Amino acid sequence: MDKIAPADRAQNGPFDVAEIGTLTPYLDFGSIRLAPRQGMQIRADMDDATKKVVALTIEIQEHRLQLQAFAATKSEGLWSQTIEALEKGIASQGGSMSIVDGALGPELRGTVLAKSGDNQVSRPTRFLGVDGPRWFLRGVISSNQFDEAVFDQLFAIFRSTAVSRGDIAMPPGELLPLRLPVAVEK
Repeated sequence: MDKIAPADRAQNGPFDVAEIGTLTPYLDFGSIRLAPRQGMQIRADMDDATKKVVALTIEIQEHRLQLQAFAATKSEGLWSQTIEALEKGIASQGGSMSIVDGALGPELRGTVLAKSGDNQVSRPTRFLGVDGPRWFLRGVISSNQFDEAVFDQLFAIFRSTAVSRGDIAMPPGELLPLRLPVAVEK
């Protein structure tokens, strides 16, 4: 499978950690580095069984961006097969998605069914994906009511994200390890 990434990825992101330099302030979550922005809240999503961080969720004005980075090879991308699997999986759960041409290439837009208290709601959702050098970054933006201005802020966070693949041999598609930033002691 060919890699899918915008032609300007190396200049405008998402970045490989080797492309950002040391002067740019980033919050270090292991495989994902985030540039801090005003008004954003970051939550680490934990797997209850393993107690490991499996995703980062950034929230701005009740819009959420969930980020996950996966191992990939130098030559083959994961986004084209991932987007098809997501589309089928969401449809089988009663959601509705379609592949559209977005600013980064193909993306999924539509609705997914989600629980809100005791109710089932249809939540507007967009899936973004970029194949980088030896990694794949997936972003899921969702909200109960989409505001394009807030979406643009979350999209900018996705674009400014840096991925640190690390040197550990991992099979393609395996989640790259995340961790909470280490507090700086004074």
